[in-house]
Amino acid sequence: MLSLNIQKKLKAYELDIKFEIDEEIAVLFGPSGAGKTTILNCIAGLTNPDSGTIILSEQTLFQSRMKPVAIQKRNIGYLFQDYALFPHMTVRKNIEYGMKEKELVDQLVDVVGIEKLLDRYPREISGGEKQRVALVRALATRPEALLLDEPFSSLDDQTKKECQDELMRLHDVWKIPIIMVTHDYEEAERLGDRILRIDQGKLI
Repeated sequence: MLSLNIQKKLKAYELDIKFEIDEEIAVLFGPSGAGKTTILNCIAGLTNPDSGTIILSEQTLFQSRMKPVAIQKRNIGYLFQDYALFPHMTVRKNIEYGMKEKELVDQLVDVVGIEKLLDRYPREISGGEKQRVALVRALATRPEALLLDEPFSSLDDQTKKECQDELMRLHDVWKIPIIMVTHDYEEAERLGDRILRIDQGKLI
């Protein structure tokens, strides 16, 4: 269970969001600048709300007037829009960075089908392959929640569908809260157990 009740003053408006998600995929949907990525960053600890609470699996990650839990102690996987792979590391080294157990990595690599990529570098693989590698790396830490910031936006239609299918298949096995940001309503309907519409920092 991920519980969120946060407020944060931004340049154009105040972010004021409250929701709870369980073992489901929740999609944050809305126009650019609506506050979707800021919500993900607050959950991950990359930025902090001005007030409110963030609770994951009974651990309070943020609460007003308390020191926030450090990013590395939040046990949250984050898949960035540009995948943020380390260019100087092979795919294998990228995945092993922060992993919890070798058996889990082997299982994920097998499920996603990237065995042949392990000794290549990010510059040597396609966008769809990078997306799969980044997803495996995010899950290799055995997170209690997964955040996805427009993870499929740069992929062609066929690769996008394949990666969406893999995400749903992994979620069926994993059963953790997943929050995904997208501008694509068709994608939101296909993947989301719930669609949370965000505009000007509010749920609508």
